[in-house]
Amino acid sequence: MRAVDPLHVDDDVAAVVERVLAAMLGRRLAEAEDLDPLFAADLAGRVVRFTLQGGRRMRPQLCWWGMRAAGGGAACAAAALGVAGALELVQTCALIQDDVMDGSPVRRGRPAVHVEMDEQYATQRRDRPCGTFGGAGAVLAGDLALVWADDAFVEATAGSPAAVPAAAVWRSMRTEMVAGQYLDVHAQATADRSSARAVRSAVLKTALYSVERPLVLGATLAETSASALAALGKAGRLAGVAFQLYDELQGAFGDPALTGKPVGEDLLEGRLTYLVAVARERCEAAGDRSGLRVLDKVAGAEGRVTDEDVRRAHEVLDRAGARAQVVAQVERLCSRSEDALAGAGLDRAATSRLVQLLRGACGLPPGRDAEPAAGAGPETDVVAFDDMPIGDLR
Repeated sequence: MRAVDPLHVDDDVAAVVERVLAAMLGRRLAEAEDLDPLFAADLAGRVVRFTLQGGRRMRPQLCWWGMRAAGGGAACAAAALGVAGALELVQTCALIQDDVMDGSPVRRGRPAVHVEMDEQYATQRRDRPCGTFGGAGAVLAGDLALVWADDAFVEATAGSPAAVPAAAVWRSMRTEMVAGQYLDVHAQATADRSSARAVRSAVLKTALYSVERPLVLGATLAETSASALAALGKAGRLAGVAFQLYDELQGAFGDPALTGKPVGEDLLEGRLTYLVAVARERCEAAGDRSGLRVLDKVAGAEGRVTDEDVRRAHEVLDRAGARAQVVAQVERLCSRSEDALAGAGLDRAATSRLVQLLRGACGLPPGRDAEPAAGAGPETDVVAFDDMPIGDLR
């Protein structure tokens, strides 16, 4: 990759990442066409389209601003952009395969990849674990995206002084993502309803993979200090849990026109979320048996739930105070994330951009610039996620 002017990228990180991805994926698609035209048209082409047609490029932007906040400039800009593109391909893998596991028909306002493939070939359900031809094809599409992501990461970091430590972060991130997804599907299969398990899954599947690791990857490429890496890691984990909790609110209450998913999809799929776990615990504590019956009926009913059932579930989530608690949790976690960034001695302008990016991802309005806070204040009905190692999230 030719020399990159970081100030030019700063103006519109997402747009520059789009161009990097388009060039990278154009080369991969050409290679696939040389290998086999059918494979290229049906599988490789779908991975390319899925990656380029949608998404907010949050993880690539976090990688970039993590690098910039850590003082990185022209020397590591090209590597950071390449790694940013690789992160987006990991996200493609995660989303395509997540839709297969959940049986989700829609992604980003369009048919999910497995649905699109079944529609193309008019294939019906079959007695195999993947369900249909489309399900099997989508699993392979996700695998291809992950292979391309690894290739892109290796190419981007080749020759970088930070290649070895960056590779260690990359390896951890991939394993954490898979572990978090497994806990998610395991909870659905076993009807695990604990808030502690929901938090553990959220940390592994989202906080680390979606926020902390992209931030730390960017900062690692900038060859920053251990203390700066630790501060960015803590800030990323706190904001990452906030992002997951906000995503759960959107999954339960969000507008399909904005989320690209059916309203209440998390409820319909019986997915273990902190939001629902808190509602259950509060209903149990209050002796609200009717509320528990509503939640039991909705969770995991798969097709037998009506719009009225979802509406009643929304009432229970509000009546139990679960939605209000999660909203408060999101705000508090983001505030603590900003505090961690403010005291880390990072580049001020880049840190301010990073704060605004994190707040936007969590559905919060633009906030204060990163400055040391007067104090975090007392705990109020929230989980203390700060400094909590993965092994302690039980």
